[in-house]
Amino acid sequence: MASTRIGLAADNTLQSICYKRGSLQLLDQRKLPLETIYLEIQNSTDGWNAIRDMVVRGAPAIAIAAALSLAVEVFNLEEFNGSPADASPNAVNLSDAATRLKEVILNAAATTSEARSVFQAFIEAAEIMLEDDVASNKAIGSYGASFLQQHSEKPKFSVLTHCNTGSLATAGYGTALGVIRALHSAGVLERAYCTETRPFNQGSRLTAFELVHEKIPATLIADSAVAASMKAGRVDAVVVGADRVASNGDTANKIGTYSVALCAKFHTVPFYVAAPLTSVDLSLSSGQEIVIEERSPKELLNSHGGLGEQIAASGISVWNPAFDVTPANLISGIITEKGVITKADADTFDIKLSYKRLVTRPR
Repeated sequence: MASTRIGLAADNTLQSICYKRGSLQLLDQRKLPLETIYLEIQNSTDGWNAIRDMVVRGAPAIAIAAALSLAVEVFNLEEFNGSPADASPNAVNLSDAATRLKEVILNAAATTSEARSVFQAFIEAAEIMLEDDVASNKAIGSYGASFLQQHSEKPKFSVLTHCNTGSLATAGYGTALGVIRALHSAGVLERAYCTETRPFNQGSRLTAFELVHEKIPATLIADSAVAASMKAGRVDAVVVGADRVASNGDTANKIGTYSVALCAKFHTVPFYVAAPLTSVDLSLSSGQEIVIEERSPKELLNSHGGLGEQIAASGISVWNPAFDVTPANLISGIITEKGVITKADADTFDIKLSYKRLVTRPR
């Protein structure tokens, strides 16, 4: 069942995830910006379908939506006659979130003889993930805004971002867009520039929607206009998100990010990545080990990111990678909820050392 409304957090930011114990609604982002429709999620199958169909997107939001989908399902189970071992959910398979939740389940199962207690432990852990993500995003915004202000020669400056990394891609507030939000709140943001982010248009449909909602001065540009905007002196810094950070500092993000980074390097515009520490994967020596998802050819063959009429010639082959990898030498710094990771020398990060130092630092 779908309902139409605008979901707002206490700070008036948009919400892609509306949750209260036993109930979950996800904003159908395929309908934005023309319609705001929330879909009722009653179980993990509904959650899986929402993730697969791009109802919800963005690495933090996907992990939280998956966990909460299962939390709603187990909360609403009317009868369960199994043991605590039988109650251990295994439908969540999203890396860090899955690992943390599995540990919660195993610990609960080892200390109780009641399956309901295991369910309760899972529900509470999933809810903590939701709360922690918002707090983490706000910390990323604060650290990023302070760092950019310290390294800017201008009292007010303009920032470009790619894809969507705001409230709609997270539990709330946002990562890279959270930095822009914090800069605006501090009164130092001249203008935000957002790219359309072809082919699924997350920038034009989602980021622009958030910027207008927040009344942040902003301009939408074509992906192909990034270089021209920098040459014209419109952009003073770039802040983007990341789905994965390798141990050498290479980062994976929405396709087109690498191109933006190359443009920034040529025009001496600082290029920052904003991501929670959970995005750091020390098991990867470099970005070459990151597996890149390939999306449906329809996103290129049809208008509106595959949702509209055919616009390309029938029979043409398609290569449609969803992400690309930006090499560490193009990145000026990585903004996290515990601080900013800067380079050990001109071209390289010591991610392992920085990660160890930051994870032990109080937020």
